[in-house]
Amino acid sequence: MNTKIIDFSKFSSLRIGPVVEVALIEDDIVPSGHIIVGSANNLLVSPNPPPLMILSKQYDFIRLDNNRLLVGAATPGGRVVSFCKKNNIAHFEYLSKLPGTLGGMLKMNAGLKEYEIFNHLIEIRTQSGWIPKEALEYGYRRTSINEVVFEAAFDLEEGFSAQRLEMFAQMRSNQPNEPSAGSCFKNPPGDYAGRLIEAVGLRGKRVGAMAFSDVHANFLVNYGGGTFEDALFLIKEAQTKVLENFGILLQCEVVILGDTIVT
Repeated sequence: MNTKIIDFSKFSSLRIGPVVEVALIEDDIVPSGHIIVGSANNLLVSPNPPPLMILSKQYDFIRLDNNRLLVGAATPGGRVVSFCKKNNIAHFEYLSKLPGTLGGMLKMNAGLKEYEIFNHLIEIRTQSGWIPKEALEYGYRRTSINEVVFEAAFDLEEGFSAQRLEMFAQMRSNQPNEPSAGSCFKNPPGDYAGRLIEAVGLRGKRVGAMAFSDVHANFLVNYGGGTFEDALFLIKEAQTKVLENFGILLQCEVVILGDTIVT
């Protein structure tokens, strides 16, 4: 089994985590007892994480096949957008504003507003073979995917839209520039996590180098040298205060890799 050394304080979007030897997934062989990390764009990694694994570059590809778009799970969203622009393919413009690789986007049904990765999905390939979308449960930022995804097939339709590309750019223009994991919490039904965090007085709240951003309260940002403990404290503080004041338990979009568990 090949491995790769990753410094999560530089690799993860939150810029938090230790230097770890991570197993490489190659030739569809998935090491047992390991947790996949993708491009670590929504991960908070503890100083002592469980065994980790990552897809090798073997799974970073895009190709056309029988009127379908095939994309490897290690392919960055920005590369998909560039390919679609070059080949005049519709419906993937929003990926320009979603960080990360396809596997993580599929796992959480990533998207912007009504534009979600599952909208034009046909099927995914895992250790169990090809699985049609109809066999999967999915909804707002959730799916029933519980295996490593190797690749996925999507509908192929002409019509790349520069107008939609600009619209998505404007939708994300209010995001902070500091390192973050994107939205910290899922929006509860009929409300916004950022509004609730601001309402309980936590917008701009800082502990050490970690804070809920002044620009967008639902972004947990790292001003430099932030720690796992400080980030976790703020996450729990927001959940506690919002629950006490509104009776709503905020659900994390950030995946927390603790000593032995994933939450």
